[in-house]
Amino acid sequence: MNNPRRQYSQDYKQEAVALVRQSKEPVSQIAHNLGINDSVLRRWLKEQSDPTKKAFPGQGNPRDEEVIRLKRELAEVRRERDFLREAAAYFAKQPK
Repeated sequence: MNNPRRQYSQDYKQEAVALVRQSKEPVSQIAHNLGINDSVLRRWLKEQSDPTKKAFPGQGNPRDEEVIRLKRELAEVRRERDFLREAAAYFAKQPK
C-alpha cells in the first residue's frame, strides 16, 4: 500500500512532453503507454508550457550533476590518453 514516489529524470519528462506534442493520440493513451498516470503527464505539459518558470525544477540532485561532469571529464581524459598512446607509438617507430 505504501508505494514510494517514482522519480523521473528531466530528460524523460521532456521526451514524454515532446511525444505528446508530436503525436495525435490523446494524452491519456500516451500516459498509459508510458506507464504513468495521465495527470502526471498533463502536469508536465503545463510545467513546460509556462515560460516564466524553469520546466521540471524538481528537488534537484547535485549528485546527478556531478556524475554528468565526471563522465565528461572521463571522456576527455580517455581522448588525451589515446592521443598520447598513439604519439608514443609513432615516435617509437621512427629511426634515430
